[in-house]
Amino acid sequence: MTDQNLAIVVLAAGQGTRMKSATPKLLHPLGGIPIVSHVLATARELDAAHVIAVVRHERDRLAEVIAADLPEAVIVDQDEVPGTGRAVELAVEALPADFTGDVLVVNGDVPLLDAGTLRELIERHRAGEAAATILSSFPADATGYGRIVRTPQGHLDRIVEHKDATEAERSIGEINAGIYLFGLGALRDKLALVSTDNAQGEKYLTDVIGLLREAGFDVDALPVAESWLVEGINDRAQLSDAAAKLNALIVRTWQLAGVTVQDPATTWIDVKAKLAPDVTVLPGTQLRGATVVETGATVGPDTTLTDTEVGEGATVTRTDATLAVIGAGATVGPFSYLRPGTVLGARGKIGTFSETKNAVIGEGTKLAHFNYVGDAEVGEKGNLGAGVITANYDGVNKHRTVIGSHVRISTNTVLVAPVRMGDGAYTGAGTVVRKDVPAGALAITVAPQRNIEGWVAEKRPGTDADRAARESDASEESGA
Repeated sequence: MTDQNLAIVVLAAGQGTRMKSATPKLLHPLGGIPIVSHVLATARELDAAHVIAVVRHERDRLAEVIAADLPEAVIVDQDEVPGTGRAVELAVEALPADFTGDVLVVNGDVPLLDAGTLRELIERHRAGEAAATILSSFPADATGYGRIVRTPQGHLDRIVEHKDATEAERSIGEINAGIYLFGLGALRDKLALVSTDNAQGEKYLTDVIGLLREAGFDVDALPVAESWLVEGINDRAQLSDAAAKLNALIVRTWQLAGVTVQDPATTWIDVKAKLAPDVTVLPGTQLRGATVVETGATVGPDTTLTDTEVGEGATVTRTDATLAVIGAGATVGPFSYLRPGTVLGARGKIGTFSETKNAVIGEGTKLAHFNYVGDAEVGEKGNLGAGVITANYDGVNKHRTVIGSHVRISTNTVLVAPVRMGDGAYTGAGTVVRKDVPAGALAITVAPQRNIEGWVAEKRPGTDADRAARESDASEESGA
């Protein structure tokens, strides 16, 4: 049910220069989706009456992602006045005139903060009489963070920035996590008093806390259970740390749901991937994007699946697949490459060093090894021998190959598209198929074999091959 008394402000205007990237910080992928998408998902889970995202740097790119993830969000552009205080001020101005509830401020670069923790913050705030309630944490190293200074009674007294703190204050382990919940009236009043008279020339949201305390209002601070919940991402190292933590949580979630993950340390599963009970994931496996793995399937080792469907009981070994469908009971790999548009039927096989692309392969059909099948349709219960290739490109256009059911294509056959092979047809080894093959026919392009006697002696005299041939001839003449 929508919380009519809750508005969420997502701060997404920062440039993120420490990422040293052409990609905006909040659009860097984490678990298969942008950093900011995690924050938006949490906001959606809280079901607030209003969500406002404040943007500035690369605003169009961010706005596109925000609109796709959370269409109901209102996007507000930060003006030339810098600072989090100004961002929240603009967001408050965008709220409906009749809104009188609470305003939750979250940072777009804190992706691991979950809805459960924020619900605790909301409940704590609404159960008390504080004008604002913030999240705090106890990181292993508090250097650089604003410290939470409490009264003897345990209430928040003030927030002291690290550079302004005394030695005694720097010894405090509790820090400001940068997540705030305000009553709208108090927030609006104090934002109007925040100035840019500081070294950075910015309007700081933290100044609101100080103004509330000076005016005699209570401010509460709720410590989070784990400091990583509120850790922001500012550079690539922190992005890597967050990815490892998120992945560990995802893997454990699937393990508790009945999935066997043999080596969590080398298994990576994106947030949108779905696994059924009794799936087995072997070491070195990445399940990316919206990959789905059904009951009883085994994936890995050393396998990367992106937006791929794996059917019940299938086995996928040392394979790279993207936008592919692998049928129930099918076998893929090792060392197979399934490109987009590959559909392998139930109990089919794509084997060692085989590559497929935009190909529908029927139930029970086997591509055992060293095949390339692209832009093709292959029927049921066929067999493509080693080295079979569909030559789909004429240098200008791609063409399709259609192969019927129960077809047997012998080794080193090349099918030059566009071409069709009827049901039950065969080819001989080394055949180049350039025209359609009727059902039940055998296609061969074998020229008569010629043996040119004495070619080595004439063309390669004195070589090891020449000596071996002469010795063989001499042995045969002696009757040995």
